[in-house]
Amino acid sequence: MASFMEDLWSSIFTPGPTPTLLVATNVTFAALQALLLSLLLATYSIHFLVLSFLSGALWWSINWFAREVRQFQAEEAEKQKHADKEHDDEPEGKPDSSTRKTPGALDTTDSDTETEQVALRKEIASVPTSAPRSTTASATLQLPEAQGEIRKRLSVSGESSGYQSTDSEWEKVDDNHAA
Repeated sequence: MASFMEDLWSSIFTPGPTPTLLVATNVTFAALQALLLSLLLATYSIHFLVLSFLSGALWWSINWFAREVRQFQAEEAEKQKHADKEHDDEPEGKPDSSTRKTPGALDTTDSDTETEQVALRKEIASVPTSAPRSTTASATLQLPEAQGEIRKRLSVSGESSGYQSTDSEWEKVDDNHAA
């Protein structure tokens, strides 16, 4: 029993449906079905029949999904075995597809985090190019702060001093009501 519990604990952190996890799932659903059946017989409530049907459907779908994943993994293993066999038949001078870089791949592998890779991409993107820039496009596409001017948004409400407090609004209502 201790070995099963250790296997169950390690299977939680293993991707895919492991046999230990499937056994635990099936035992749990069988116990749930037995409990729902006993509650149905004790109370004659249709709710337990509906819950039993839903539980059975979920139980079946979990087992179906695990079976499909197992079939997919078997097909992938067969494809990998076939690809390895073809790879052994290739001449040495030809690069294989697993070492090719995608068009957006970075040349350095020193970075382990996504944040560092994003920062490196920004540094690469900020390097000036030799292509001439249009002065009208750069003047209109820059932020107002970059051009040296800061603009304030226009108010929609009409008579606003920029002070956005509900207290001042209540003061206005009190002034109008008192008059």
